[in-house]
Amino acid sequence: MKIAIATDSGMVSPHFGRCPEFTILEVDRNEVLNKEPFINPGHEPGLIPQVMKDKGVSCVITGGVGERARMIFEELGIQLIGGVAGSVESVINELLNGTLEAGKNTCDPGQGKGYGVEKKSCDHGE
Repeated sequence: MKIAIATDSGMVSPHFGRCPEFTILEVDRNEVLNKEPFINPGHEPGLIPQVMKDKGVSCVITGGVGERARMIFEELGIQLIGGVAGSVESVINELLNGTLEAGKNTCDPGQGKGYGVEKKSCDHGE
């Protein structure tokens, strides 16, 4: 199974579409077989979900994600776990231990800033 974690400086990014990169994991029987960074191909409607599908990703982990991306992932059959925070390494450990849980989406619809398309406000700290 391939899993993508929206990543920003070793932490789970609060903004899925605007994260600088993704950490792509290949996991089998609760063991990480491969872990590699993947540069965000750009914040464009539908692009990242399709790229993830093309890469064989079956699950995406992020802090916040917009409703449009959420719907596209659902259409593509890719599981989305949102509202996740912490270091990528701690999230990987929780994932392998079966204790990773979704939380509250870190961004309100239409908000978020940085990584390309500037917006007016964001509900999480800088």
